[in-house]
Amino acid sequence: MAGDSILSKFKKDEEAKAVDTSKKLRVGIIGTGWIAEAHIDSYKRMPDVEVVALADIIPGKAAAFAEKYGVPDAHIYGHHTEMLAAEELDAVSVCTYNMTHAECTIDCLNKGIPVLLEKPMCVTLDEAVAICKADKASDAVLSIGFQPRFDENMKMLKRIVQSGELGRIYYIQTGGGRRRGIPTPFGTSFIEKETAGIGALGDIGCYSLDMVLNSIGYPKPLTVSGYKSDFFGKSPDFPHHDKFGVDDFAAGFIRLEGDIILDFRIAWAMNLDTPGDTIIMGTKASVRVPSTECWNGSIGGPLVIYKEIAGEQVETIVPEKENEADCFDIKIRSFIDAVKEGGAAPVPSSEILYNQAIIDGISRSAELGREIEIVIPEI
Repeated sequence: MAGDSILSKFKKDEEAKAVDTSKKLRVGIIGTGWIAEAHIDSYKRMPDVEVVALADIIPGKAAAFAEKYGVPDAHIYGHHTEMLAAEELDAVSVCTYNMTHAECTIDCLNKGIPVLLEKPMCVTLDEAVAICKADKASDAVLSIGFQPRFDENMKMLKRIVQSGELGRIYYIQTGGGRRRGIPTPFGTSFIEKETAGIGALGDIGCYSLDMVLNSIGYPKPLTVSGYKSDFFGKSPDFPHHDKFGVDDFAAGFIRLEGDIILDFRIAWAMNLDTPGDTIIMGTKASVRVPSTECWNGSIGGPLVIYKEIAGEQVETIVPEKENEADCFDIKIRSFIDAVKEGGAAPVPSSEILYNQAIIDGISRSAELGREIEIVIPEI
């Protein structure tokens, strides 16, 4: 009974929205690797969108992509600057290597073109600041590609935290990992320093950080003590060990504004099934988010709220919620709607700046071997 009364606080009705197809948005995609496949699949399901241009620095790759995904009339370019100079675009997806996220995004924003930027936002804090400055100076929408934000269970987690049910938040443990999951089925761009810049820390670590930071309102990070390693990627047993130049495990102990501690760990590979569930501890109650076998921004079971009622220790199981649509499609749709309606970015750069500051801080702290202060310039 107590559980039912708690859960009733977080019920939310949402109405379906009709799509205006009187004008199709002209969309370009920069970078035609595997994540671009998800973007074009989703765009093709949008009746008010047409993909008209593709750019990729690898000769022939964009043309092959256009043929494979049924957009043979799309204009093909060898570099994004050529595409931006030649096309009248309503929006762009940036799906390039991590190391070129900032350059491509800033060039689009400087031309007033809305951008859906795949995660991680970039590699360094300096790049994140530059993106945010370009975003602030532009009238165009910039949204960062965090589809877990649109998962109903993630939204429920945020509603629980924001409701005050947990009281004052003081400690968070989060992370996730894959027992063996270094991403090389589509080549080595995810593991080479020159293209990826960061490994598990940015690839899936950004999701884990966003899950909890978004729930608590994205307080500013103050200090971090970080660690990262590459034992599995550099092992002779790994077929691409000679090209591995990033982290396959990372951890950090972060102090946030509001006297909140964030204990974080993430892995592409480890000798363990999970580095632990996500927990958010508060003075009135705490919530547990079960981990998954191959962490990628989802939950491994129902959320559980722990609290005391009338002197009794009780647990409230929050039933898992089903999504009405694929979260990736919702990510694309929310971006398109923001572009068409002049609305706010679904996942604003001003929030993900703090996410990137933590990632950058963990990396720099690990290299220095000591705790460091996180200094974020005014945008």
